[in-house]
Amino acid sequence: MGFSEARFEETEGGEMKEKPYSNKMSLKYISMAKAEKLKSLILARIQVARLNLWVTRALSMLMLLGITMQLKSLGETVSSSRTPTSTFSYPLPPERVYENNGYLMVSSNGGLNQMRSGICDMVTVARFLNVTLIVPELDNTSFWNDYSQFADIFDVEYFIASLRDEVRILKELPPQQKEKVAESLFSMPPISWSNMTYYYNVILPRIQTNEVVHFQKTDARLANNGLPVEVQKLRCRVNYEALRFAPPIQALAEKIVRILRDKGPFLVLHLRYEMDMIAFSGCNEGCNEQEIDELTKMRYAYPWWKEKVIDSVQKRLAGLCPLTPEETALTLRAFGIDHNIQVYIAAGDIYGGERRLATLRAAYPNLVKKETLLPSSELDPFRNHSNQMAALDYYVAVQSETFVPTNGGNMAKVVEGHRRYLGFKKTILLDRKAVVDLVDLYKAGSISWDKFSSEMKEAHADRMGNPVERLVIPGHRANGSSGGLRLRELFIC
Repeated sequence: MGFSEARFEETEGGEMKEKPYSNKMSLKYISMAKAEKLKSLILARIQVARLNLWVTRALSMLMLLGITMQLKSLGETVSSSRTPTSTFSYPLPPERVYENNGYLMVSSNGGLNQMRSGICDMVTVARFLNVTLIVPELDNTSFWNDYSQFADIFDVEYFIASLRDEVRILKELPPQQKEKVAESLFSMPPISWSNMTYYYNVILPRIQTNEVVHFQKTDARLANNGLPVEVQKLRCRVNYEALRFAPPIQALAEKIVRILRDKGPFLVLHLRYEMDMIAFSGCNEGCNEQEIDELTKMRYAYPWWKEKVIDSVQKRLAGLCPLTPEETALTLRAFGIDHNIQVYIAAGDIYGGERRLATLRAAYPNLVKKETLLPSSELDPFRNHSNQMAALDYYVAVQSETFVPTNGGNMAKVVEGHRRYLGFKKTILLDRKAVVDLVDLYKAGSISWDKFSSEMKEAHADRMGNPVERLVIPGHRANGSSGGLRLRELFIC
């Protein structure tokens, strides 16, 4: 750089001394220093930017990993199982996210309302075991011989979507699990009347071991009482909110209700006097000898009807028989129910036909059924499906001003519960033993009509659907409990 020439100069005494930098040289070196500093600053910033980029990429990878793990815990949900938001006119509840412990498949058994109650229990079990429920299969092999499946009776999309804040429900198993069960499926009937302890201690480990478990039966597999409040609330929510009927059934049922309401108030009479009920119960009050023989043959024809020899007289006096149409007519009159009210019969064909209905029709001439309110063509799609026909009656019964069941079967209990859930709508729960005793006294001339009526009203003063305490049945306990009594509730959630 020519430092020897630039750096030194000779003094007058002949000495060499360092020559000061010129202004030009100073500025040059200052500029070089600034350039070096700027270069270092730029390099540092590049390094920081690279570090930030690396951190961002790392965080993104962690987030993606987290999402992947979450999706894995949700299971491989097939797209057909998802409910499009556009299906509903209101916001869906937020989806509950939980670590999936496995899959529960269930085959419901019994008639419509027995299956309905069992489905509620299975949803509840799936929710508290943190498993995924597959939409239940319905009974196609029992006495009712109805080949309807879940989506034929219930609104499956609404069922799945409305419960998404509680439990994950799929229409079918994901492909991987489907392949697995094709080779081997762990199938079992859960123990009847079990509490949640049984499901936590016995069923959950089996699901975790096998990944998929199939329940062969669903009827009465969960105790009615002695359960946490949140369990009971979910059962009721499923039964009375989530299990909405399929659109074709819902639309036709709503039409029946409109037809009835256009003519005024109506009472729904669940008159359980079909041939199969009378044969099964062995109750033949008012039947002739030919009918008694026919009913007996039918009872012996079905091996799963265990009770064959039945004393009809004693069973009736004990209050264990369905009320006859004649007994029902007297009872409704005794309550002072308006002679002109529409009485909708929610039932199949009444055994004995018009001969047995004559007394009831004379007392209540506005006696109707879905078959008399609708043209045949509108009922034809449902006619060969007993559960779909029962669903129509169920909806009308829930909507009625008054509901009167003549026997304590599953429909009577579930409809009663539904009406309580909606605000304790009037439901007359007949004390069949009291009714039979009073009817016999009146028919024998032992009491007057006024006495008969007042006694009937008094016997049912607290049986009109009003809030009541549950009954305690000594000697019964829920399976899996540590002891105590099992309470039997008066209605089913």
